[in-house]
Amino acid sequence: MADYLESAIAIAREAGLLVRDFAARRDQAQSKTFDLKGEFDLVTEADRASEALIVQRLRERFPHHSVVAEEGSGGRRSSEFCWYVDPVDGTTNFAHGFPVYNVSLALARHGEVIAGAVYDPTRDEMFAAERGGGAFLNHRRLAVSQAARIEDCLVATGFPSRKRHLNVNVHFYYQLAMLSHGVRRAGAAAIDLAYVAAGRLDVFWEFGLNPWDMAAGALLVAEAGGQLSTMSGEPLTLDCPHLLVTNGRVHAEVLELFRRIYAGKVDYPLPALS
Repeated sequence: MADYLESAIAIAREAGLLVRDFAARRDQAQSKTFDLKGEFDLVTEADRASEALIVQRLRERFPHHSVVAEEGSGGRRSSEFCWYVDPVDGTTNFAHGFPVYNVSLALARHGEVIAGAVYDPTRDEMFAAERGGGAFLNHRRLAVSQAARIEDCLVATGFPSRKRHLNVNVHFYYQLAMLSHGVRRAGAAAIDLAYVAAGRLDVFWEFGLNPWDMAAGALLVAEAGGQLSTMSGEPLTLDCPHLLVTNGRVHAEVLELFRRIYAGKVDYPLPALS
């Protein structure tokens, strides 16, 4: 497994530095260049170049492994091993020059994530974990926070690029915003998950993530001592419609809050517009 993790780290770093070069050229040109996937989702030249590099490196090192990549260049093949690749997690941030984005790689065996790396090129932070081996930031072992009440927590979430008007997350957002130290919405799920593992955040939840969005980050949280589930408390898998990760100490309290929100029993009604 060490070879898998070392490869994930090396490839994530190489791709991240490539993305950083694209960012430098974009900033120098003072331009924002991107295309749209569908009506809302952005994709940039950096996404495509990063994914091409990652897929090439994975095929060179592990030719019999499957690769599932966000932009679709990996392709699905039958293998007990499958890599999940997000070449630029936080593309909208990247396209606008907002410095919160990363490269995320994770390897699953028979559906269980066994190794993962999340590299933030803007801060040169490499988050890495292997199943049973712990989670690390630049070789320093990570542990989740010790916050014991929602009132003591800094929490985070995300919202979808499309159909935001149909997304119910605003209700969860508002209740947590009223109860906690605050809700952060940075726009890169793998970073949010890594920050829970590092104790920088205490809670993260989101609807509608893809496997490549959460595979590496979820392993980081688990190996740092955190707790993971769906937002209704079921065991988390890569194809779940939503997820909740916490430091473990507040998990039951957050689940109970979510249960009340699902039932329409909110402590803080949304304010009226007038």
